[in-house]
Amino acid sequence: MSRILITGICGFAGSVIARQLLNAREGLKICGIDNLCRPGSETNLESLRELGVEVHIGDVRNAADLAACGDADWLIDAAANPSVLAGVDGRTTSKELIEHNLYGTVEMLEYCRIRQIPFTLLSTSRVYSIAELLKVPMKTVGETFAPDLASGESITGVGLAGLTESYSTDPPVSLYGSSKRCSELLALEYGATFNFPVWINRCGVLAGAGQFGKADQGIFSFWIHSWASGKPLKYLGFEGSGRQVRDCLHPADLVPLLLSQFDHAEKGGKPAIVNVAGSAENSMSLAQLSEWCTSRFGSHEVIRDGSERPFDLPWVVLDSSLCQREWNWAPRRRLTQVLDEIADHAIANPHWLELVTA
Repeated sequence: MSRILITGICGFAGSVIARQLLNAREGLKICGIDNLCRPGSETNLESLRELGVEVHIGDVRNAADLAACGDADWLIDAAANPSVLAGVDGRTTSKELIEHNLYGTVEMLEYCRIRQIPFTLLSTSRVYSIAELLKVPMKTVGETFAPDLASGESITGVGLAGLTESYSTDPPVSLYGSSKRCSELLALEYGATFNFPVWINRCGVLAGAGQFGKADQGIFSFWIHSWASGKPLKYLGFEGSGRQVRDCLHPADLVPLLLSQFDHAEKGGKPAIVNVAGSAENSMSLAQLSEWCTSRFGSHEVIRDGSERPFDLPWVVLDSSLCQREWNWAPRRRLTQVLDEIADHAIANPHWLELVTA
């Protein structure tokens, strides 16, 4: 029997992955740790325990709290402050962000070093360079932005399918992005130095029912819940057009890849870093999301505000073709399925945003 430790297990991604792992393979023992600092995470605590998941209340920055979870055969890191505005939004200090997202990674890597077990980091599209992305020529296609690749300029790592793993990660990438990129580099160094497997999965925008959506992260969930409950919405930046584009991935679709990586731990020969995302076929703009919401819930006013927001970008879509070639992986849930799931949750939980932003 394999025992899997998931950090941030009561968060959206961590809790979904825990449940899906139990469904996907018999004989797994799931344990996890969470400090429940994120509003909404407490809603997953008892339901996970009812499934037999061993949940410890603790902090990954504390080696003793991690040790109290006992030994494991694999660690999945789903613990992080996931907001691109973290450290600059007045809610979290820059030091707190680095402590959560980087110092916590050090303690997890030490845990894996001592036990010689695989480490999987859920990373982010936000490790890719903001400055370089802003240089990519964009064109308007209906209600979306798209790279203008017919301009004749060759851009390494950019294609119609999205950004590849070869795209620049040079700063600036935001404090959040830097904390995740530093975590990636440390993980690779630890794995190479101490000879244990390391897998880094750079995820696009994760979305699904039960997500703790806010305007600065979890945008699909935030937009749908806000629309369904009649809360104010704004198109920020880009002349208030709402044409900025992101791709979408349900965290449940990560599980087949995670299991393949775990099973492959002793064999080598696979890339340590892969993009894992909805890619171009599962992407849309805010304006397109509004059209979808109108068809589902009816009309709703969206204010057009051209005010710029730090670190915002017109187009961030990840190309997952490397992951598809190397791991035979592709997202199973189409974008419309994910949106329908969120909408059903919004109808059943009309006060969800108040709960998760308390």
